[in-house]
Amino acid sequence: MMTYFQALIKTISESVHSIDTKTFQVLLDDICLTLKNGHKVVVSGLGKNVPICDKYVGTMLSLGLEAAFMHTNTAVHGDLGMVHDGDLVIILSKSGETMESVYLIQELKKRDICLWSITFNQNSTVSKSTHKSLILSIDHEGDDWNIVPNNSTTMYLIVLQALAIETGRAMGVTLEDFRKNHPGGHIGVQLNGSK
Repeated sequence: MMTYFQALIKTISESVHSIDTKTFQVLLDDICLTLKNGHKVVVSGLGKNVPICDKYVGTMLSLGLEAAFMHTNTAVHGDLGMVHDGDLVIILSKSGETMESVYLIQELKKRDICLWSITFNQNSTVSKSTHKSLILSIDHEGDDWNIVPNNSTTMYLIVLQALAIETGRAMGVTLEDFRKNHPGGHIGVQLNGSK
């Protein structure tokens, strides 16, 4: 079991260190500019990326920052209505060749938005079709066949959470802001007790 964990830590560490920090900063700046202009961040994915997107949106909302999840499959069946001019949309696609993602991007480019992708394939249709792209790398998924969405989804989680936390910091979100949005549960008890 420890062998698995050791391999996981090594793979994730190498992936994190391969992130282009300048591109990450540009994405962060674009997100902050979008929010300051009164618009929102929309993140879109499908399959195993759905709960990763949900976690990002949940963190953003708890910080009082406007964000929404748009499922890549249902976007073209009406959910595109959530995307307004001035919004920033992030498309997640590991291969960058998923048909649904490629089609969605074609429709999104008809709108006045800032369109980003986060993918593991620099030469993919998705990365080349969006306005800007953050390219991640992963040596192995960690399963016996190197195919189960595992380490790649972990990286998506790490990157999106980093974006959420850094956005909150850049936007000047305070503990009091967070307290207002999180009155319940153990965190709510902790925060109400720290007044």
